[in-house]
Amino acid sequence: MAHTSLNNEYNEEERKILLDWAKASIEYGLETEKPISPDLSLFPEKFSELRATFVTLEKHKQLRGCIGTLEAIRPLLEDVTQNAFAAAFNDPRFPPLQRNELDDLAIHISILSPAEPMTFNSEQDLIAQLRPGIDGLILEDRGRRGTFLPSVWESLPNPEDFLAHLKLKAGLPESYWSDSIRVYRYTTEMC
Repeated sequence: MAHTSLNNEYNEEERKILLDWAKASIEYGLETEKPISPDLSLFPEKFSELRATFVTLEKHKQLRGCIGTLEAIRPLLEDVTQNAFAAAFNDPRFPPLQRNELDDLAIHISILSPAEPMTFNSEQDLIAQLRPGIDGLILEDRGRRGTFLPSVWESLPNPEDFLAHLKLKAGLPESYWSDSIRVYRYTTEMC
């Protein structure tokens, strides 16, 4: 299932700038062990807007790292460079990226829309509202939280499976349900 983007705020050139800076931050990290810090005054205003992003790294179409923010707390370009560095070197699921992996690395950036709370009266009601290929979800309950980007629909196209795996990611049993569960929906623009 192809990922559907509802918002296209950034043109091809702007997306290329973000991808180039994500790669530059990883290369800089290999040299210095810290992310690059772009001078935001040199870029158009929209690169300084507070935005939440995820940076996903793939090597031979296999996940190699994915780190991001769910809340817009940093300027867009800074969030991308910080998350690219973190995806390469700080994702606890993988060893730090090595220089010899750079040529095989595919970088994907997801720019998140603000998350909106969903209203539902049962698990079936929630499932019925999900938009496969469009919705990213944040699930929270009992002090636990997990998120799936819209791109996860490609591997979990069934809404019931998507929700069950999201509960597992949040550290809850896949059959778990309570009246206190909170779910937020967001969309992404992909670079």
